Amino acid sequence: MAKVTIPADQQAEHFQISPDYVRISMAAAIELGLKPGRIERAACDCINLLQNYPEGCYANCTYCGLARERPGMPEDNTFIRVGWPLYSTDLIAEKIAEREAKKEVGRVCVSQVQDHRANADMMEIIRRVHEKAPQVPIAALVSATLLNEAKLIEIRDAGVDIIGIGLDGATEEIFDEARGKKTRGPHKWDYHWEIIRMARKMFGPMNVNCHVIVGLGETDRDLFNLFFQLREEQIAGYLFAFNPEPGTATQDLPRQPLDRHRRVQLVKYLIENYELSPAAITYNEAGGLSKLDAPETMLDEAINSGLPFMTNGCPDRHGVMACNRPYGSYRPSEEYRDYPFVPNAEDVTIIRGQMRLDEVWAKSISAAQ
Repeated sequence: MAKVTIPADQQAEHFQISPDYVRISMAAAIELGLKPGRIERAACDCINLLQNYPEGCYANCTYCGLARERPGMPEDNTFIRVGWPLYSTDLIAEKIAEREAKKEVGRVCVSQVQDHRANADMMEIIRRVHEKAPQVPIAALVSATLLNEAKLIEIRDAGVDIIGIGLDGATEEIFDEARGKKTRGPHKWDYHWEIIRMARKMFGPMNVNCHVIVGLGETDRDLFNLFFQLREEQIAGYLFAFNPEPGTATQDLPRQPLDRHRRVQLVKYLIENYELSPAAITYNEAGGLSKLDAPETMLDEAINSGLPFMTNGCPDRHGVMACNRPYGSYRPSEEYRDYPFVPNAEDVTIIRGQMRLDEVWAKSISAAQ
């Protein structure tokens, strides 16, 4: 925990804190003209905002740059390995309105941190954005631990149409090890699912999404079982690639092989869009994917579209994916883990080579179907 000794009711006079100030992703800051730079081959169509408090975050997730026990002050921290510059909330709201007048803003997403002020401050941030840019759809990336039914109703009535919840771990065991009781954190698996299902009833099918990180120690079986469950409950699943944050408890944990990530992306897409059956997947003793029994036409159609390998994110007002988070899981000099744009034919050729699908595809069986 950062060493902050000023009482919360006096901090506004000493710190630039929410709701009057808010952090914005570097890509969104570039998009709004607040920072110089350009984003290679993509625009940032979702303006991602993050609450700011001098204590940082009271949660203690092992992989997060905002974790309570990460060394240093909150202003030195990162979130999904991206810098989040701090600006006046009113200035950002004005910039969003200016961009909307020139070029439609896909979406705004307001992200909570674990803090007792977070719910009330999120409402105020949403109000200010809506006041300046009433046509822009708003999502809320919430901390389930802070919520109950009344709070969800308040968020919905504020104009939020999509709720995101960071499940992150694919199983209860992974969740507990990464962000739950084993980290001395406040989060609980069962309560997260209680809020997820409560939000699903309130916001409707596919208007609630669960963030899932690939690379926290889960197996392919764990991930695919979760994808099948989410499909059954009409809850969206958003994949993130684990990328070790310096200074966190998992800073030395290796990233997952790219071929595994590509296969997970593909299978997830087939489950969600082609109703792939659990019977089509065979696992080895370690729970890894060993055989995928799917028709060649299905695979070619999915892979050639490039869509399985794009960033999973909330849509704009027309249903087109807006939250593409450029550089959220890779550096500009690195290979894309998820593409913030639709991959072209050249990209698809690279993806096929990375995926090494022939090692697991049951071609002889599928070709006979």
